[in-house]
Amino acid sequence: MIDNDTKILVLCTGNSCRSQIAEGCLRHFLIKAGLAKAAGAVRSGGLTPHGLNPKAVEVMAEIGIDISGNTSDKLTDFLDTEFTYIITVCDNAAKHCPVFPGKGTRLHWPFEDPAGLRVNKFREVRDQIREKVKDWVGLNT
Repeated sequence: MIDNDTKILVLCTGNSCRSQIAEGCLRHFLIKAGLAKAAGAVRSGGLTPHGLNPKAVEVMAEIGIDISGNTSDKLTDFLDTEFTYIITVCDNAAKHCPVFPGKGTRLHWPFEDPAGLRVNKFREVRDQIREKVKDWVGLNT
């Protein structure tokens, strides 16, 4: 159950596209659900961070979500943090995700990697992530 004490970590391989889009969507929809404190506790990381992809920033801006200030972080930066949910958005991250402290619930939401593809693929993946997040937060009911 998501409440204002919820802490969420989203992981993928490069922390450049999918996890960044998911982080932005989670923050946005948690605020819409009245969970601003939880929205402030959303983080994303990567196994081998590649930097924020400009196309991810572009497609998120198209739906009114600004992720331009996000950073591409290593998942090891978060190993000492106790998260309520650890969400992997690619199979590689799910396979290689380390054990985090506490009793965090691991969720796996695999999405196709749009990196290196046309902006339309970024939009497609963004829309899939947006709908998944809205459902999970309870805003599609």
